[in-house]
Amino acid sequence: MLLNPLAAELCDRLMADAERLRVGIVRRDDGGVTLDCGVEAAGGLEAGRRLAEVCLAGLGEVSFVPSPRDIWPGLAVAVRTDHPVPACMASQYAGWQVTGKDYFAMASGPMRAAHGKEDLFQRIGHVEQVEAAVGVLEARRLPPDEVCRDIAERAGVWPHRLTLLVAPTASLAGTVQVVARSVETALHKLLELDFDLARVVSGYGVAPLPPVAADDLAGIGRTNDAILYGAEVTLWVRGDDETLREVGPRVPSSASRDHGQPFAAIFDRYDRDFYKIDSHLFSPAVVTLLNVDTGHSFRFGQTLPAVLRKSFGE
Repeated sequence: MLLNPLAAELCDRLMADAERLRVGIVRRDDGGVTLDCGVEAAGGLEAGRRLAEVCLAGLGEVSFVPSPRDIWPGLAVAVRTDHPVPACMASQYAGWQVTGKDYFAMASGPMRAAHGKEDLFQRIGHVEQVEAAVGVLEARRLPPDEVCRDIAERAGVWPHRLTLLVAPTASLAGTVQVVARSVETALHKLLELDFDLARVVSGYGVAPLPPVAADDLAGIGRTNDAILYGAEVTLWVRGDDETLREVGPRVPSSASRDHGQPFAAIFDRYDRDFYKIDSHLFSPAVVTLLNVDTGHSFRFGQTLPAVLRKSFGE
C-alpha cells in the first residue's frame, strides 16, 4: 500500500475546497504546488483537520470532540487509525529536518517514505518509490524554490510532482495538526523502548486543543503540553500480557525525569536545546493497552490539568 498516492487524493480534494478552507494555492515556477494552510493564508480548523489527515496519508481519521472540562474546556483533537505503523511512523512522524539558506522546517507526510533515509525506516520496513510525493512542513515561511527542488530530489521525484502543505505552529491549522499526533507519540515511544510495533493493531488518541499562541516558540510549548499532560491514547495490541505490564509504565510522559513543568519552562532550563531534554518525555500523558488476544487491559500515566492551565494561559 503506497502512502503518497493516498495523500495526493486528499490534496486534490483540499485544492478543490481551497477557497472555502481559506487555503492558498501557490503554483511554483518548477510546476509544483505549495498549499498555504496558515502562513499568509488564514487557514482554520477544517484546514488543520485535513492537514493532519494528509500527514497520516489518508490512513487515519481526525475529528474534533469535546474536551473533558476537568482537563481543558473547549475542543479536543481525536485521531484514530487501523494502520498505525504506516500512518503514524512512515508518514506522520516529523522525522525530516528540511534546511536551506535561512530556511528551516520540520517535515512530515508520506514524502518521508519516498526519502527513506531516516534510521526509523530500517526498523519499520516501509520505503516507497513513487512518481509523485506529498509532504507537510511545519514552518513560518513558504519554502523557496531551491528548497523545494532539494526535497524533490531527495524524495526521488521531479519537482513538478512534489506537493507541499505548509503551516506554522502558531496558526490555527498548524496547532490542530500538531495536536493530532497523540497516537504517533505513543508509537514512537514504544519504538524507542524496543517494543515490536507489528503487535499494534489499531490506535485512538485525543488531546486538548490549546489556544493559538502569539509566536511559534510559545506554540511549540502549548502543543507539546497538550500531548504531554492532556493526551489519552488507547492502543489495541496482540501477544502476551507480560511484556505489556513491563513496558507500559515506561510509555507515558510521566516516566521522564523532566515531567511535571510546562514545556516552555523545560526548554528554557536546557538553554532551548531540544537534544538536552530527556527523549522519554515526548509521549502522551495516559496510555491504555488493550490486548485483543487475552482480553486484558492496562492503563498507565495521568493527566495534569494544572500544568495545562498554566501553559494555555488560563
